[in-house]
Amino acid sequence: MPSATLAPPPLPRSRSRFSALRVGTACALLFLALLTPVALRWSPLTTLDRTVADALHRRAVTEPGLVHANRILTDWAWDPWTMRALIAVAVVALWWRGARPLAVWVAATSLLGTLLQQGLKSAVGRERPHWPDPVDSAHYAAFPSGHAMTAAVSCGLMLWLLRRYGAGPRLWRGALAVAGVSVVGVGVTRLYLGVHWLSDVLGGWLLGAALLGLSIAGFSRFERWRRGARTP
Repeated sequence: MPSATLAPPPLPRSRSRFSALRVGTACALLFLALLTPVALRWSPLTTLDRTVADALHRRAVTEPGLVHANRILTDWAWDPWTMRALIAVAVVALWWRGARPLAVWVAATSLLGTLLQQGLKSAVGRERPHWPDPVDSAHYAAFPSGHAMTAAVSCGLMLWLLRRYGAGPRLWRGALAVAGVSVVGVGVTRLYLGVHWLSDVLGGWLLGAALLGLSIAGFSRFERWRRGARTP
C-alpha cells in the first residue's frame, strides 16, 4: 500500500510563477537569437567556435590524465542517462507518495526535453568538430548539446522539487552547489573533449532553462486551475 499522500507546503504567491515564466521566456528568446546564426552558419560565430575549440583541443592532447577524468565525468556522472535515471527515481517517489499529477508533469518535462533536443539536432544538422587526433568521439548532430540541456533540465527539476517540499537551508545550499557544478561542468567537459562547439553548449543551456521555466510556470497555472475547479 502506498504511504500517505505527500503534502507540499503552501505554494508561494503567483510572483514565483511569473518569475519562472519570465526566465523561461527570456531564455527561449535568447535561444532563438542563437539558433538563427547557427542555422545560417554565420561566419563570426563559426570563427569564435573554431577558435575556442582549437585552443581547448591543443591543450587536451597534451593532458591525457585530465582527458580521462573528463571522460569519466561526461560518460558516467553527468551522462544524460544518469540524469534521466535521477528524474525517474524522483518520479517514482512522487507517484508512490501520492503526488501523481506532479510526477507526471516532471516525467513529461524530461521526455519533452529529450524529444526537443533530438528534433532540433535533426533539423539544424550541424556537424561536430573533427580532429586528426581526437581525444573522444560522439555521434549525431551537434546543436544543441544534449548533455548540457539534459543537465540543465534535470538539475533544475530536482531543485524545484526540493524547494517545493521545504528543503532545509543546508540541504538547499548543498543541492544548489551540486546542480551548479554539474550543469557548468558537463558543458566544460563537452568542450574540452572536442565533441561540441561553444554555441552548442550555450544553446543546450538556454533551451534547457527555457523549458524548465515554462514548465514550472505551467504547473503553477495547472495547480491554480485545479484549486479553482474544486472550489464551489
